[in-house]
Amino acid sequence: MAEKLKIIPLGGLDEIGKNITVLEYGKDMIVVDCGVGFPDEDMYGVDLVIPDFTYLVQNAKKLRGMFITHGHEDHIGSIPYCMQQVTCPIHATAMTCGLVKLKLEEHRIADKVKLITHKPGDVVKAGCFTVEFIHVNHSIADAVAFAIHTPVGTVVMTGDFKIDPTASEGMIDLARFGELGNQGVLALLCDSTNVERQGYTPSENIVAEGLDRQFKNCDQRIVVTTFASNMHRIQAVLATAHRYGRKVAVTGRSMENMLKVAQELGYIKVPAGTIVDLASIKSLPKNKIVIVSTGSQGENMSALYRMAFSTHKQVDIVSGDRIIISASAIPGNEKAVSRIINELYRKGAEVVYEKSEGLHVSGHACQEELKIIHALCKPKFFIPVHGEQRHLQIHGKLATQMGLPAKNVRIAELGSVIELSGRTCKINGTVPAGKVFVDGTGVGDVGSVVLRDRKHLAQDGMIVVCVNISSQDGELISGPDIITRGFIYVKESEELMEELRYVAIEAIERCRRKRVKDWAAVKSAIKNDLSGYLYKTTKRNPMILPVIMEI
Repeated sequence: MAEKLKIIPLGGLDEIGKNITVLEYGKDMIVVDCGVGFPDEDMYGVDLVIPDFTYLVQNAKKLRGMFITHGHEDHIGSIPYCMQQVTCPIHATAMTCGLVKLKLEEHRIADKVKLITHKPGDVVKAGCFTVEFIHVNHSIADAVAFAIHTPVGTVVMTGDFKIDPTASEGMIDLARFGELGNQGVLALLCDSTNVERQGYTPSENIVAEGLDRQFKNCDQRIVVTTFASNMHRIQAVLATAHRYGRKVAVTGRSMENMLKVAQELGYIKVPAGTIVDLASIKSLPKNKIVIVSTGSQGENMSALYRMAFSTHKQVDIVSGDRIIISASAIPGNEKAVSRIINELYRKGAEVVYEKSEGLHVSGHACQEELKIIHALCKPKFFIPVHGEQRHLQIHGKLATQMGLPAKNVRIAELGSVIELSGRTCKINGTVPAGKVFVDGTGVGDVGSVVLRDRKHLAQDGMIVVCVNISSQDGELISGPDIITRGFIYVKESEELMEELRYVAIEAIERCRRKRVKDWAAVKSAIKNDLSGYLYKTTKRNPMILPVIMEI
């Protein structure tokens, strides 16, 4: 039986973020992107969410290379965690390589990973796969799509993209997509982020005009926050500041790193004398300063957050400051962003953040742009990616509106094995896939059980019951001492605490009468009795931890 091409999404489906896709044929395998996701509000203490790399580890000998579309966190953030488990060359454009290198250096594994730089138009051989880099527009420089030529046909993966005819780095290479369509595209995997939005995504030029309006006639200090990776946006800020005779100071580690890489590679042009050290701004008049900061998503440790809550070592927000938030809140971050905006207003700052001000445009294609890619590629099969379930479903319907038979659209799930021959496309089985949590330096040691306990503690608090019991006859020697955290204010609930001691004593005495010597059974009895009593009297369900000292 002839070999089939396997496409296996390990991330990026039913979610925005954590993008990673495996392509496998026979004894060869490549990976496209390797990103992180960000924790939901109920993932207490979790810093990052990364893909499950089990399948890659199991098939490490097949791995011929990793190909990266662009340098955003949801496409490169998991590379260090992956490269600690498997090794292969990483292929990317110059800007993306520069950002990946920074990540590898942070994790002290830069010397163990081979980074190979390419430019649009380059073709790379990786086992039986031939990968072609295609220039696209996005909200970060050097973004590419891939045309992956396989033994069964060509697979086009758009990565994140939009169509911007006025982009400084040149318009997306639509001609190449058209040529591929004429030659025959077996499958298209396409960005679904903005599929709900009609029309076209506006050009970055609109933002430059919006910034100019905000700088014009402003005699106060200006603080601009945006995505650190959006070099087009930062370039516009630098150019506008220079035009109005303002100096620019940068704060926030990711912003500083990104600017350094972009400058070294020539992706950003800084007008002479425009950038100054943050420490020197105190000596400049307010109308001659612009601060470019991280924190557009309300991140707790970002520079803007620290400025808003007066914990920044060098900058305090004062009345009259104009804060420009040149970004839209990623779904899930709205509360965090609102909190910062409210605090900035409390300090007397003027905050400009509405989309109507023309201060942000998306980096993702809207419906009409998606239709153009579909029309050019003319794929035999379509697999929507990079979106939540509604995005994938709507994108599937858009493909059928473009003339693709509904039976040729495959909406997959994480870990689905999509098998393609030259004539068929079907889902055949699954591989391990899902979420692995990073908490501090721990990777994967926080699972669903730990998260459930953290949620329980956050919602209901905890009670610790400490007792000393005789090892001879199981008789209570001292206690129980009851300690609570996050449950009740003890000083105002002494009566309830006494009742809890009484319930615990009754449970211990019952076990003694029944000659129960198994301390686990005694603990269980204490826990069950207290839990039942508490729910009956308070309608609350704290975590109960009995501690027995055998004397």
